[in-house]
Amino acid sequence: MTAINIMGEAKKLVGLVDYQDGAVVSKEIIRSGGGTVTLFAFDKGQGLSEHTAPFDAVVCNCDGKMEVIISGKTHVLDAGDIIIMPANKSHAVRAVERFKMLLIMVRS
Repeated sequence: MTAINIMGEAKKLVGLVDYQDGAVVSKEIIRSGGGTVTLFAFDKGQGLSEHTAPFDAVVCNCDGKMEVIISGKTHVLDAGDIIIMPANKSHAVRAVERFKMLLIMVRS
């Protein structure tokens, strides 16, 4: 994962990570004891398989269309939509079309 250093600088969020054919690209923006902030770009059909995490996570769809499955329930998010994936609940992500998401993992 490639880190981005934007401390004290204003940037366009969707321009910080590029799509790659057939791939998921991620760029870490912040990592601290309190959590992480990571920007992802998913090509159409790509995703993250079902898993759980010990912390709540906020997903902000920045571009495109995605599905977030939480405990078996599917949520379709368009650009500008947000959802919280609760700690210890199974979840997965799938690209309905290319999309970019900001993932905020809250550890405390």
